[in-house]
Amino acid sequence: MALVDSFLHKCKALKHIKQLQAHLIVSSAFDNSLGRIKLLDFCAVSPIGDLGYAVEVFHRIETPHTNEWNAIIRGFAQSDDPKRAIECYVSMCQQACRPDALTCSFALKACARMLGLFEGREIHGQFIRFGFEADVLLQTTVIDLYAKCGHLDQAQQLFDEMPRRDVPTWNALITGLAQGSRPRDALSLFNQMRGSGVVPNEITVIGALSACSQLGGASEGNSVHGYISEARFDTNTRVCNALIDMYAKCGSIDLACDVFNQMVDRSLVSWNAIIMGLAMHGRGVKAVELFNQMSSSGVQPDAVTYLAALCACNHAGLVDDGLRIFKQMTRNGVIHNVKHYGCVVDLLGRAGRLLEAHMMIKSMPLVPDAVLWQTLLGACNTYGNIELAELASEKLREMGSASDGDYVIMSNVYAAYGRWEDVGRVREAMKINDVRKMPGCSFIEVEGILHSFLNGDQTHLKSKEIYSKLDEISIRIKSLGYAPRTWFVLHDIGEEEKENVLLYHSEKLAMAYGLICMNEGGLIQVYKNLRICGDCHIVFKLVSKIYEREIVVRDRSRFHRFKGGFCSCGDYW
Repeated sequence: MALVDSFLHKCKALKHIKQLQAHLIVSSAFDNSLGRIKLLDFCAVSPIGDLGYAVEVFHRIETPHTNEWNAIIRGFAQSDDPKRAIECYVSMCQQACRPDALTCSFALKACARMLGLFEGREIHGQFIRFGFEADVLLQTTVIDLYAKCGHLDQAQQLFDEMPRRDVPTWNALITGLAQGSRPRDALSLFNQMRGSGVVPNEITVIGALSACSQLGGASEGNSVHGYISEARFDTNTRVCNALIDMYAKCGSIDLACDVFNQMVDRSLVSWNAIIMGLAMHGRGVKAVELFNQMSSSGVQPDAVTYLAALCACNHAGLVDDGLRIFKQMTRNGVIHNVKHYGCVVDLLGRAGRLLEAHMMIKSMPLVPDAVLWQTLLGACNTYGNIELAELASEKLREMGSASDGDYVIMSNVYAAYGRWEDVGRVREAMKINDVRKMPGCSFIEVEGILHSFLNGDQTHLKSKEIYSKLDEISIRIKSLGYAPRTWFVLHDIGEEEKENVLLYHSEKLAMAYGLICMNEGGLIQVYKNLRICGDCHIVFKLVSKIYEREIVVRDRSRFHRFKGGFCSCGDYW
């Protein structure tokens, strides 16, 4: 069978595989199961093979052996239709052909890809009955399955019960915890792995960096980066890409740029990550410069690159650059998708060019989704275009959108013009349709503990100190000429009440707590689930100047870095 191996290595296209099969049939060598298995496996999983043709060949085998089933199951497990792998596995069991450990592994990988928890549990039970429970690869695949399906406790329990673990086992759980709801546990496990003498590989550190991104913790990211440098993974392109993404998501865009600038080999992902990172931080001009440099570097932009560049233009108000880049896509053969159109609609809307934004939606060759109309509705709220806002709202109703934001923005549009009857009508519709407004919520981490605040929150143990600090802030910023922007409070209440509502927004509570508890001169980092309001934006600028503190706010769509009375967004968001 060495001859079959030799021929397979020389195959450059499917026709060569077919020629080899014909030769094996003519020479009766195809009757030899080993040669048949090698050809079938190569055809099913090789980039030059064809899974459909492999299935044809498989169906002509009168009594397939286990390894022949494995070849087809493996091929489907890696395909766009992993469910077919499970169907083959069931057929195999029904035909009294006993699966081996590899069969179970391929089937479980298919379950993980299709998030088939029920099927995965069935196969898990079977391989225990088959006596394969000591197989580390199988146990690792099950851990990966449970983690991807969100059953992290089960994954953790299996991991804890394993008498022997290899690096992929640690990686499966670290990655699962990082991408699930337990990023801090992922970092703890990463440190435990290092302490146990098991040497992490590039997959391990990428999982750890993903956990840091989820936490938004630059200090944890710095620690992982330190290990990466010690282990000399800092020349690995995939690891550097993860570092760029991590620093950008943790608010440290300058460090992300440092990693990018020091890279010797940059992939398309590297460029996409840094351009999107710069976009999130409002550095649109720099992002467009890098986008323009890509072609000369020999890396051609893809749809993701164009989306990142458009986002950068959007966040920085670079309308002409954005429209130029959008048109450039067609010339370069990159097809526009709904997200690209959404970026341009948002770009035009933020610039007050509402009619052009509307025309973009009407003329696009794709069916507009709810996000496009919500984007236009938001722009109408900013610029007070009631007529177009009502049109967008009607379109959203026709599409069956039940987002709380649709109602809230329309209510705000009416409230801004004192049309309280219309406000009441919108709010009544919210009650009838059982739509509830998402409350503003902000978070700040102090000494490893996450503190959350709602608007007007008085449940925190240090509420008295926080409110006292906010009163102090209010006095000090008013001495610099600050006047509360009460028009941001769209309720039919008195001016004094509006001032109190503004003063106790969740991000201000979190910021005040940071001023109280964090070391003088230290960075204050606040996360908010909604967009920061205009009044809070002004207050944060003044606080950064008066208290000489750098404050970073990550809201729903971007980062704001306040320093010395200025914001990185240039007051355009």
